[in-house]
Amino acid sequence: MSTFMIEPGARLAGRYRLDELVSETSGAALWKATDETLARLVGVWTFAEGFPRTNEVVRAARAASRIADARVTQVFDADDSGPSTYVVEEWVTGQSLTDLLAQGPLEAERAAGLIAEAAEAVAAANAAGIHHLCLSPNKLTWSTGGAVKVTGIGVDAALRGVTSDDPAVADARGIGRLLYAALTAHWPGDERTGLRPAPAVPGGPCEPGQIRAGIPGRLNDIVCRSAFQAGGRSGPLRTAQDIADALADVPRLVPLPVAPTGHAPPPKPAVGTSRSSGQFGAAPPPPPRSAPPARGPRRAARSRPASSLTNRILVGAVAMLVFVAVVVGAWTVGSTMGGPDEGRTTSDDEQQQAGTGEEELQVLAPQDADGFDPQGDDGDEHGDKAGLAVDGDPATAWSTQGYKGVHGADLGNLKSGVGLIVDMGEPVELHEATVTLGDSEHNFRLRVGDEPTESALTDVYEGTGVGGEVDIKLDEPVQGRYVVVWFTAPLPSDGGEYRGTINEVELRGNT
Repeated sequence: MSTFMIEPGARLAGRYRLDELVSETSGAALWKATDETLARLVGVWTFAEGFPRTNEVVRAARAASRIADARVTQVFDADDSGPSTYVVEEWVTGQSLTDLLAQGPLEAERAAGLIAEAAEAVAAANAAGIHHLCLSPNKLTWSTGGAVKVTGIGVDAALRGVTSDDPAVADARGIGRLLYAALTAHWPGDERTGLRPAPAVPGGPCEPGQIRAGIPGRLNDIVCRSAFQAGGRSGPLRTAQDIADALADVPRLVPLPVAPTGHAPPPKPAVGTSRSSGQFGAAPPPPPRSAPPARGPRRAARSRPASSLTNRILVGAVAMLVFVAVVVGAWTVGSTMGGPDEGRTTSDDEQQQAGTGEEELQVLAPQDADGFDPQGDDGDEHGDKAGLAVDGDPATAWSTQGYKGVHGADLGNLKSGVGLIVDMGEPVELHEATVTLGDSEHNFRLRVGDEPTESALTDVYEGTGVGGEVDIKLDEPVQGRYVVVWFTAPLPSDGGEYRGTINEVELRGNT
């Protein structure tokens, strides 16, 4: 069966339903599809009969599936043994670098942090013997889950038949060009990328500092030594790892979302962490919960005739008389049946509490958040992303490390649990919490204590097989400075790995 016989709704391998044709070039087609077995979106490549590089693409996809870096697009399946060859990979949604630059260049620190993540991802692929060779702004994405994704490693080059005598240098040039684009919103290459071409001088494109004032000389130097392979005083940066090392100390800052034209830019987000610091700045307090919106559209108020208004007043008066009579009768009956509390008056405080029905709670603002892995070797559970779970935005997320292998769901049989720790800065009285998890089923416990150690934490809630928004109301309020969302086995599957995901934690109580 060829690509031309495949239509939306067709299934491959009995599980991958092709939903929408995204692109088709020279006999290779990319589909947005659904893995019906795992109930998730995936990207599926199919190939027309006679496509000359089918075997190369499948081999490249299988090689890419072994890259141990979550910032590289995951390959889930690749098969050329049946009538229809296909490759199934992670479906990445978010903002590409092209999208992020639609309103202009990024701040210098923000640009450096984003490209540092990309350089590390490409370096991990290069270390496995796999190269991209086709890096462009559309291949670097800030995903809706709040993570950097480099798409197309290995597969893009195989699809296009691109090769290089020195693939490591080719990828270094590509990363340097991405940094050039992030700093200037121009592209210093011949490819059509959706960005404006870089202005040129005799000998090639202008340096970033010649296009935009205020670019730090250090970043300008890194661009020249990578994108243009200029020697300078320190020599060219010839590999992705060289660039990653040169940018190792830059802070990792969340890219700004694209603002619609004509609107004010969004507020500057909280600063994340350089991986070497292990610290996370205080996240802004989440907005207070408001009452749920009224269902259905609002209707415009209408003026009513005077006669209708008079009738309503008369009906209301009669209803009030009936209500008073019922209340007086009930009070009389209650008085004759009263017990020891007969004649007892209610204090102002009791009346106020009776009127509200429950104690007024406030949304508690965390001071800090971090990955919590007390049983691990290095204690690193993506602490630099932990602030995304308490930033008030459920579109961003923190996740545990990915655990692989036969025992991946059981945390590799290395530990009993792993989680996220939230530091409130001082002891608080916790009454309620809302934990928004990934859509898959999770097992977790909510723990509270006064010290950030496993022995000092007490379980106050346990959820089994839950996902999405989990509302927790404690039977009795508890006090403590630290709140931990503690994942236990089995972790949910995320392709070839197992990990727990938290989009948002909101805590309510009193300080």
